[in-house]
Amino acid sequence: MRLSTKIAYNTIIQIISKVLSVIVGLISVAIITRHLGQNGFGQYTTILTFLSFFGIIADFGLTLVTIQIISKPGVDQNKALGNLLSLRLVSALIFLGAAPIIVLLFPYSAEVKNGVAIASFSFLFIALNQILVGLFQTKLRMDKVSIAEIASRLAMLLGIIIAVKFNYGLQGILIATVFSSFVSFLLHFIFSKKFAAIRLKFDLPYWSEIMKKSWPLAITITLNLIYLKSDTLFLSVIPRDSDIGIIAEVGIYGAAYKVIDVLITIPFMFAGIILPIMAKSWVEKKTDTFASVLQKSFDVLVMLALPMAVGTQFIANDVMAIVAGNDFLASGPILKVLIFAAAAIFLGNMFAHAVIAINKQKKVIKSYIFVAITAVIGYLMVIPNFSYMGAAWVTIYSEFAIAIASFLIVWRYTRFIPKFTVFIKSLIACLIMALAIFILKTETNNLIIIILSAVFAYFTSLYFLRALSKQDILNLLNK
Repeated sequence: MRLSTKIAYNTIIQIISKVLSVIVGLISVAIITRHLGQNGFGQYTTILTFLSFFGIIADFGLTLVTIQIISKPGVDQNKALGNLLSLRLVSALIFLGAAPIIVLLFPYSAEVKNGVAIASFSFLFIALNQILVGLFQTKLRMDKVSIAEIASRLAMLLGIIIAVKFNYGLQGILIATVFSSFVSFLLHFIFSKKFAAIRLKFDLPYWSEIMKKSWPLAITITLNLIYLKSDTLFLSVIPRDSDIGIIAEVGIYGAAYKVIDVLITIPFMFAGIILPIMAKSWVEKKTDTFASVLQKSFDVLVMLALPMAVGTQFIANDVMAIVAGNDFLASGPILKVLIFAAAAIFLGNMFAHAVIAINKQKKVIKSYIFVAITAVIGYLMVIPNFSYMGAAWVTIYSEFAIAIASFLIVWRYTRFIPKFTVFIKSLIACLIMALAIFILKTETNNLIIIILSAVFAYFTSLYFLRALSKQDILNLLNK
């Protein structure tokens, strides 16, 4: 199978699976929000956000380094994966094991503190899982990852339904989350047997070599976590006047963020497929291929990001009413703001992965430090007075700042500057789409009809503007 065909196959499979996963995931969120309410969902969001700090720090950059290490010609893949998995297990046990202890120092309720102890097992399985995902990315067999993701989403949905039926409350939802992560890890491990014989290995000198490669990524990922997730953490602890309560505000913010979390899996999924290709092109000094892949990838994400940001301005309230219920209508205006942060992630994600492909992770650390510090200062300044809306605007600043910093690093070392032809055409198509949505909303309140019509209007406009040619479509569908 040709390389271009493999990329197209993986992309199509992931798009299909991602659509299914999104549908199942949103159904799960809809049930959880309605079952727990604002306060209960706020507790759920606080638990997962708190643990995400420990989970991402435990990553130590190993997820992305896995791709770099096992992509090298002549590497002993079984040895590499065995040591990577063992190192990941040790780091996860240390950091995630500390989370239930450290949470005792925070001013949270007993439900939140107990929930952290339960959900830490979910993050343990996720931590181990990510090493195996690196294997499938390198082999361009993301169809296996897609199967596991859909299965885990269905397991989560089943667990949630049981928890609601028997009124197990927050703890039942968290146990369903753990079960879902376990199913995902189990399937990934079973699928990996076809490509590698993975056994836990404790080769300390090899660990040292891995950590030399991973520490710059560990720092940038940790700093990324600070500006990306500290908004929710600060919302949960900073005292302020609130009519509904601080944790309930976290729930409202978290409901909008759930939609964002679903959307931003798309650029990370896409970049995960492209990263090994860019890394290989750069190592082999095929700079034209590197630039071509990066440009086309940027164009694809532009064509997705712009209509997403524009369209959300018209349908955010309707989306949140369906996703989370009428108790979370206040999440609509938050989604309208946060969607621009998601757009920044779409546009900047390929440059962030390109930095990894050219092995210049250390060069971006200063930018991450600056953004992390300024974002924390911003959260501390605006949250007491503007609550979740202030947090949302600081998050937008953070994502655009990192996107620009990543681009500048790539430009400095590759002299790559993206062409904005597709960007401009996509913007024009967005205006046509916006007009179509505006007209439709005066005629119908059916969200499905509005979304489908908007998608049709947008991609039809792209086609006639020649941003998306017939040959592009044929190449994508080429078997």
